[in-house]
Amino acid sequence: MSVSTQALKKGSLGTVITWLPYQLTWLKDKSRFKIGKMTRQGGKSFCSAGEIVEDCIDHEIEGKKTHWVVLSRGERQAVEYMQKNCIPMVKAYYKLFAAALKNAPAPPLKEVEYTFDREMPDGSILPVKYKAHEITLPNGSRITALPANPDTARGFSANVLLDEFAFHADSRAIWTALFPCITRGYKIRVISTPNGKNNKFYELMTETDGVWSKHIVTIHDAIAMGLDVDADELKAGLGDDDAWDQEYELKWADGAGAVIPWDDIVSCEMEGAGDPKGFTGQTIYVGNDIAGQGGDLWVAIVTEDVNDTLVVREILTERKATFAKQDELMDKLELRYKFRKLAMDETGMGAKPVEDAVGRYGASRVIGVHFTQQNKQDMVQLLQKKFQDKRIGLPVGDKLLRADLHSVKKSKNPGGSASYKAPTGGESHGDRFWALALAIYAASGTLVEYAYHSAGKNADPKGASKQRRVRTSSGLSNIKGAY
Repeated sequence: MSVSTQALKKGSLGTVITWLPYQLTWLKDKSRFKIGKMTRQGGKSFCSAGEIVEDCIDHEIEGKKTHWVVLSRGERQAVEYMQKNCIPMVKAYYKLFAAALKNAPAPPLKEVEYTFDREMPDGSILPVKYKAHEITLPNGSRITALPANPDTARGFSANVLLDEFAFHADSRAIWTALFPCITRGYKIRVISTPNGKNNKFYELMTETDGVWSKHIVTIHDAIAMGLDVDADELKAGLGDDDAWDQEYELKWADGAGAVIPWDDIVSCEMEGAGDPKGFTGQTIYVGNDIAGQGGDLWVAIVTEDVNDTLVVREILTERKATFAKQDELMDKLELRYKFRKLAMDETGMGAKPVEDAVGRYGASRVIGVHFTQQNKQDMVQLLQKKFQDKRIGLPVGDKLLRADLHSVKKSKNPGGSASYKAPTGGESHGDRFWALALAIYAASGTLVEYAYHSAGKNADPKGASKQRRVRTSSGLSNIKGAY
């Protein structure tokens, strides 16, 4: 570039943005291996982008180029990181260039979005495409944002930022695939809030070999250094002491991390959701978590497909409901919405309500799901993807729904399989979580794969076989077909 070092001095991002002391500490730390455990809403992603942009600008001034890769936990987060952080900062820098050049036009920046294949070591191509979001500066320095998984973490040599690393799926596999990419002197940055102890971020933050430069900033630290938020107001609004301890005070949870993070829950809340009057006549899918006649909660969640987003229209709950009462409530929902699909928990005592529903609404509209570990895992993955893609609309400020969605934790069984559990003894046992997961499964566009059963002794004496219940015969991940 035809811009001298006098036109824009190194480290001048501080003339564009006012950094808080803990952010400046991060920016000034030039360690090769740097990691930060930082509070929610403390500006950690913005600050980390500041370091990346400033490094790229320093290289531009010197006529050199560099490359930074940002791995976020999903495609939406990768796009957001670039659009909210990196791109505005780069443009702010080039306004300084224009001013230094006496209002000459700012150099052009190249913003691109592209898909790419993943080539395996044997030369084969995986049958999946990944999307990258990239900005290229005039001298060739690049910032690339990608969704994090073991495939996208391979195949490049660059400086790396792992954003919200504790929430990356398969964090250990991503780390194993990624680390060789920085072998030749590149830097690595890791930032996150805690998410339990069963992830690579926890291991990195708690290791004691002295390689990592560690930064820890709680919500109270940030406020003491100028962050303009009210901790008491935030805690009251959150309404969950365990979540507050982990996501704002940065305490490691003893159990596994929540399946659905608070940020995803709150970011999917939508004005008008939860109000039956908002029903627009689009396709309806219902999820029903069955309860026995003890103290468990019976929950039905009605969702409407509005432009490929499942908007919650109604949440019905009943405690100590008889089977007759459960049937009555479901009949009211069917009359009001004429749902296309109803997915119901068929485990244990759920067999009778499911059988009753099939008799009333037809087998083509009712799906009975046994809560095996495999089926739970499949439903959880569908649920997580909806939240990550912001394809679900929740009622605003529903504390019971928020608490339920955040209550289900993932842990590992001794054999290595996943287990999903919610704490006992509270208002609910994750019942709203599973009702919503069932609704999303009902809308997933798949048919249950049914096993064939001979009519046998149940054949009608006159020769006409009686109608038999159809039952799920395999894990949801094995389901084929579409209606």
